[in-house]
Formats: sequence, C-alpha cells, structure tokens
Amino acid sequence: MQILTVDVGTGTQDVLLFDSERELENCFKLVLPSPTVAIADRIRAATAHKRRLILQGVTMGGGPSHWATMDHLRAGLAVFATPDAARTFDDDLAAVAEMGITLVGDDEALSLAEAGAEHVFLRDLALGQLLQTLARFGVHVHLDALAVAVFDHGAAPPGQSDRVFRFEYLRARLSAGLGLGGFAFVRAAIPPAMTRLQAVAATAPPDLPLLLMDTAPAAVTGALEDRRVRTADGPLVANVGNFHCLAFHLHHGQVVGLFEHHTGELDPPRLGAYIRQLADGSITNAEVFADKGHGALVFDRQAPGPDLVAVTGPRRSLLLDPSSGITPAPYAAVPHGDMMLAGNLGLLRAYAAHDPRVREAVEQRLGAPRITP
Repeated sequence: MQILTVDVGTGTQDVLLFDSERELENCFKLVLPSPTVAIADRIRAATAHKRRLILQGVTMGGGPSHWATMDHLRAGLAVFATPDAARTFDDDLAAVAEMGITLVGDDEALSLAEAGAEHVFLRDLALGQLLQTLARFGVHVHLDALAVAVFDHGAAPPGQSDRVFRFEYLRARLSAGLGLGGFAFVRAAIPPAMTRLQAVAATAPPDLPLLLMDTAPAAVTGALEDRRVRTADGPLVANVGNFHCLAFHLHHGQVVGLFEHHTGELDPPRLGAYIRQLADGSITNAEVFADKGHGALVFDRQAPGPDLVAVTGPRRSLLLDPSSGITPAPYAAVPHGDMMLAGNLGLLRAYAAHDPRVREAVEQRLGAPRITP
C-alpha cells in the first residue's frame, strides 16, 4: 500500500511516499521549495524582465508569492488574476482590486498569456510534478491514497477579522471534543469555509482517496511519534513554523490549552513567556490577539503543568534559544529520526484514524499510536 503525504509550508513542502512494503526509514522522501516560494521566484523573474503578469488557477497559500506580486505592482507592472487565483490574496475580491490587481475571466487570461504576459498557475498541490520527480529516480508509484497538509485561515465573512475567524474555527473543532484529529478531513467532509483545503481537493485526482489536514495539528500529531514525547503524560508541544507558531498542551491525550501566533512577531523571550503562560493556564486570548497573534484557549486551568516541553518546526531555534527562559530546556522532537517529517507522520496517523483499511498497514510500520488523532 502506498500513501503519498505532502506537508505544504511557507518555506518547504515535505514529501513522504509511505510504502507498507518498506521499513519507514527506507521510504522515499523529498524536501522541496514550497509552491509559494517557487511561484514567487517566477514572479520576480517576470518583474526583472518587465513583463505583465497573469495569475490563474486556484486559491493557495500566500506569503512569498503575495509579497512578490505586490513588488511587481510597485514596479509599475500590471497584474491580472482570475477570481479563484485572486482569493489567494484576499477572500474579498473588492479588496484584491484595491491592491491594484485586475480581475479577469479565464478566456481573457488565456488571451493575455498569448499576448506575452507571464502566465503563472497558482496551486498548493503539484501532484504531477512530484510524481514525475519520483519516476525520474526509478520509483514505481502506484498510489492508494493521498494526504496533504496546508494552513487555512478560512474565508471569513465580510467585516470579520481573519485572525478571529481562524481562531473561532480552532475553538469550535476542539470544543466538540474532536482533538487533533478534528483538523483532518476526507474529501467530502471539508468545511465549506476552508477554501484552501477545498482548492487542494479540487486539484487532486477525483478518484484518489484523499485526506486534508491543517499543518500545525499535523506537525504536533507527528511530534507525538518521538519516543520521548510518547512517554510523556502531559506534553506541551509547539510547532514553530516559518509563518505561524501553534502550541498545544495535552494531558492524557486531551487538549487542555493552545495558542497560535505569527512567528515573525515573536522573539525567544516573548515566545518563552507565552509557553510558560500556556503551561500554567494563565494565558489569555485577549493578550495574544492584542499582540497580533490569533489567540489562546484554555479548556482546563486546573490541569497539571506539562511534564515535557517539546518543539518541532523549521524555526524551532526560537524556543531552543536559552533566552526563551524555558527550564529545563525544551526537547527538540525528532519523530522516527526526522524532524522534517513530523507533518507527514501526523498525516499518516490521521489517515489511519479515518480509514480502517489502512490502519493495519500504518501501524505495522509506525507502531500503535500514543494518542489516536
């Protein structure tokens, strides 16, 4: 059985081809530039050559591609985008137009491309390219399923903050008692407001079983695969990503608290302070939101403090820095020996929890789960 897992971040996309016929350590993996980074490079090349830009495709993650597009506009060069592609920058198309991006239909987009504009297709999942890369190295791919993680703010109603909408979504999923697995969805169960997840589903083969998951819960679920983290009764696990930082305090498998912030707004002392507040239950939603974060939530302020603080993610050094003030020093989780695969392993666990047909194959290689997502 083969399950392709793709963890799409702001800096990299991490790929693991799980094959039940192979030991996990012998399964093939790739760490590649994230789609938004690759697209940003194409946009910058168009800017350097002073070419008009046409964006087509689906809603995807922004960050680098958004910044490159704004730089293109500031250089006095035109940008055109179809509605679905334009929602990468804002779910409100009027706000996109105010940025200076001209909205066009698919036919006009093709005409502009034929007239010499740089034509860039937006998408988070480039499955064909990934499969071609594997095939070029002689890998025989016969996929039984696909699992993809992306970060999704969701489409907030007009006038509502994206940060508020995102955090209310986190609150609703956890308040329903769904745990970390509440952020994973089979194709038919994706909430309509999760437009980035919906866009990934739209670009995946319709006949291939598919699971979508939020990146941070996937990474934290994967971090629980680390041997030391598995033995903790109440770990606090932080995923410090390139763009977002999310930390969960767990006790006997239940989420007792969390906070989410923008990594760029944090330095080691500030991040350390939030971790300590989450650990003792004193963190507040108002404080994190006022600090330009998404928010915080504590379900049980009487829960015991964590018996382990663990960290994963590409910017984990922020928390590992001694100036974070965390004592004893946080533990850098390395699930199955590879920090970069935390999200992929979380995807595998979530997929096994949603599909009994693959549970045995996954547990044969990963062992029984410490916490069922």
